[in-house]
Amino acid sequence: MGWSVVESREKRDLPITVLRYHDFRWLWVGQFVSVFGTQMHNVALSWQVYQITGSVAQLGLLGLVRAVALMVTSLVGGAVADRSDRRRLMFVTQSLLLALSAGLAFVSWIGVVNVAWLYLFAMLSASISAFDGPARQALIPTLVPRNQLAAAMSLFSVGFSLARMVGPAAGGLAIAWIGVSGTYALDAASFLAVLCALLVMQTRAGAPAVTSRGIAAIVEGWRFIISTPIILGVMLIDFFATLFGSTVGLAPVFAEDVLGVGPTGLGLLLASPAAGTVVGATTLGFVRQPRHPGRTVAFAVIAYGVFLALFGLSTTLAMAMLFLALAGAADGISVAMRHTVRNLATPDHLRGRVAAAHSALAMGGPRLGEFQSGMTAALIGPRPAMVAGGLLCVLVAIAATRLIPEVKRYSTDDLSSAAGGDVPAQGAQQAPGPPARAAQRPTDTHTHVDEQQQSYPATAPTQRR
Repeated sequence: MGWSVVESREKRDLPITVLRYHDFRWLWVGQFVSVFGTQMHNVALSWQVYQITGSVAQLGLLGLVRAVALMVTSLVGGAVADRSDRRRLMFVTQSLLLALSAGLAFVSWIGVVNVAWLYLFAMLSASISAFDGPARQALIPTLVPRNQLAAAMSLFSVGFSLARMVGPAAGGLAIAWIGVSGTYALDAASFLAVLCALLVMQTRAGAPAVTSRGIAAIVEGWRFIISTPIILGVMLIDFFATLFGSTVGLAPVFAEDVLGVGPTGLGLLLASPAAGTVVGATTLGFVRQPRHPGRTVAFAVIAYGVFLALFGLSTTLAMAMLFLALAGAADGISVAMRHTVRNLATPDHLRGRVAAAHSALAMGGPRLGEFQSGMTAALIGPRPAMVAGGLLCVLVAIAATRLIPEVKRYSTDDLSSAAGGDVPAQGAQQAPGPPARAAQRPTDTHTHVDEQQQSYPATAPTQRR
């Protein structure tokens, strides 16, 4: 994949170096606490819906409500993020999410909640998240130097995966100890961590320069994606890999009917990919940012598909957990590198809209994948369905590199500085070093590349700064 473990002290300390940037560190910690609370919230919401209705179909409808709300509003959210101060927009969205969780805690505590209320809260929460996500993803590249963006994205992936591993278990314990209303209250409190992080940030980037609004702004974002093959390529790889390689929908079938390990085994199967993601994303933080990140994405998806196919052939719980963990590790690398590619190749004034489009596809792929895997398993059985899905992931990655050659060709050198400087992005504080050098940062040359660009070439624009 073109990676090399770095010999120098600076590269070996890469993850630590990224966390030394004041604004990034605060956002990372705050986001981890908030995602942890959100995972607890999701468990409590699913539990409450099932307790009220006793219907598995209602649980599925809850997921559909969230997905539709997020996909419908994500493009608008991206356009708003691209004409707003991202830090201020996040402060508004996080405050609204806090208010929603606090409101849900209150109506649950007084006992007036019903399933319609729960669907409404889920829809509103997903809609607000469609504005919060693009703003956050567009803000991150302004907090760290360009050459450390891959490490920054991998650390965010690690944080999310850790929260996804531990949060649901903590949510179950919280429901048992303090009830669903108390769990929602804890989630509301978790948003305070992000709000505090936003308040202490020293970055004041302001709103990017934009030339279009409304529908025209959304069209401009999609036009850029379609005319930038490296971004289009990695987004399509992601969508089709999650469409064909969904494990969530078949995990209960493997636990109960294939491996015979019951609910406990199901929990272990579901936790294994997240554990692997932590390892994969952490490993990525200790290697040099790949020169050809598109190739890294393709190789990671190929590995993901191979390990999923091997999972489909597993005969013991230990084998299944191992291959799912390896698939999770490959997925963690792929996720971090996709975000890195997107942020490196996208001008600042389009980052929100591109992130929103990516989120829409990332949400739609897994949901459709659960449906696809279920239907395929009903026709040919769970094992052949999983093996076929894994092999299709491999074919998707290979086909993408053949049909969209820029996926292989794209190099971070296309957007490198002429002097090879790693000047921090706006608001990024230098790690400890010579005071005089650290203070010399008169202009920002990283976060507003090609902001006035109106035509988008077939590859990411070459910008010498």
